[in-house]
Order: sequence, then C-alpha cells, then structure tokens
Amino acid sequence: MRLIGMLDSPYVRRVAIAFECLGVAFEHEAVSVFSTFEKFRSINPVVKAPTLVCDDGEVIMDSSLILQFVEAAKTNGRSLWPTDAMELQHDFRAVSLALAACEKSVQTVYERNLRPATAQYEPWLSRVRGQLLSAYAGLEGEVANRPRAFAGLSHAGITAAVAWQFTQSELASVVPVALCPALSAFSERMERLPQFSKYPPAGPGVQVGG
Repeated sequence: MRLIGMLDSPYVRRVAIAFECLGVAFEHEAVSVFSTFEKFRSINPVVKAPTLVCDDGEVIMDSSLILQFVEAAKTNGRSLWPTDAMELQHDFRAVSLALAACEKSVQTVYERNLRPATAQYEPWLSRVRGQLLSAYAGLEGEVANRPRAFAGLSHAGITAAVAWQFTQSELASVVPVALCPALSAFSERMERLPQFSKYPPAGPGVQVGG
C-alpha cells in the first residue's frame, strides 16, 4: 500500500502514525497537492490528501475511512479503538473534536494564506474562530478529565496530538497554549514518541486533506 500526501497535513500524518502503531506495512510518498499537483492528479484525479493506493491500485480517500479499512482488512483484528462501548463513545467524541479543530484550522489557514486580503470575510472568519476554540475547549476537557484514556497510543490520542501540533504551528496566536494546558502537555509527550518522530510534520506549509 502507498500513502500519498505531505506530512504537514494533520490528516496524512494521523494516518501514517496510526499505521506505524498498528504495524501496517506501507510506503509513504510525499506528494503535494500544490507544488506537485499534476503528479498527485496522476495518482488520484480528485487530488485529495491523504490518498491510500491499495494493493490492487484502487484509491481510497479520507483519513477516517482509510483507517477503518486498514483495521478491518490488514491488522488481523488489532485496533487502536477501545472495545468497551462507553469508552468507544468517549474516544469517538475526542476524535470528532480533534478533526473539527483540524478542519477549522485548515479553513482559517486557507482564508489567510490563499485568499486575497481584500476578499477575506471577517464575519465568516470570526465564526470559524469560535468553532475552533470550542473544539479545543472540548478536547482540553477530554484530555484533562480522562487521563487513563490518553495514557497509551490510540486513535483519540494520536488525532488529538497531531491536531494540536498543526494548529500551534499555524495559528498559535489564535489558540494560545494557555487555553489548553493539558492538551499541550499531552501533545508534547506524544511528539517525543518514536512513532511520532518517525513522521515529522514536514512540508510546504499550506495544508489540505481530510
């Protein structure tokens, strides 16, 4: 299998780290949706990162669907999700908050970096900022109030840490560390793990994916 996309996308990085934790064999190809658009389009005409090229050449998109497929087909039953129903519900909430934070961070970066300043719409940016801060307030609560759930490597922990690193790299002034001390400390611990350091958030700096 081949994972296509730049690791400065939190979605691509989320998948790569989860694959590493699951012991799934794959090749990572750092192809940009911007600087190497045509190359990406030759692999996947939709040009969406991350893209997974399966063993038979078929492509799958969306980080959550990629991970769902791989856990179902490639791990012999191993999963980074908890088996208890209530714990699973809580982890789904944490991942949904982290992905919402990623989405609102990406929207803000796009608006600031790709749209001309004269065309930026401040009321929309303000609404997105509010959604971003609400997502991180919820995620801070999850990390602070459920420390045992974030003690090991899980989809919730990986996605939360990757989301926070991305937002801090791009929007630290919008979401200061002081607002999320537990999440910030957790992300720092995770970034020191070999599974994270093997896939550093390297790339051209403008994000895309899902």
